[in-house]
Amino acid sequence: MLVRLLYASRAAEGVGAEELLAILRQSKVHNPEQGVTGVLCWSEGIFLQVLEGGRSVVNRLYNRIAADPRHTQVELLSYEEIVERRFAGWAMGEVNLARLNPALLLKYSERPVLDPYAVSGAVSMALFLELMATASIVGQP
Repeated sequence: MLVRLLYASRAAEGVGAEELLAILRQSKVHNPEQGVTGVLCWSEGIFLQVLEGGRSVVNRLYNRIAADPRHTQVELLSYEEIVERRFAGWAMGEVNLARLNPALLLKYSERPVLDPYAVSGAVSMALFLELMATASIVGQP
């Protein structure tokens, strides 16, 4: 059974660009082995990530993330059983929000900043889908 999980977290103090790259590298290596696909947004200390795959694998991965000291305030925004993946082509894509037009973020929230804690999981998912549609996801699938 396939599931899609969306969560947000804040980076622990001292976590920066180097740690983000390490997380992406690790995800790109291990996720395909586990059948996990997804996309990660990172902006000003906030992670927003979609994970897709088998229920048990995605649940275990989310529990590891929640226990990871690089993350604080881990919050589950959406969890659903799915018929097919939306992010099937990505072992772990990355969205560089610094290159986005702030109007895109403003379309989905009160201010032109990434703040998944201030919007619903459905709004965060809509943002991800638009980022995909506008080819804002970088990195190799």
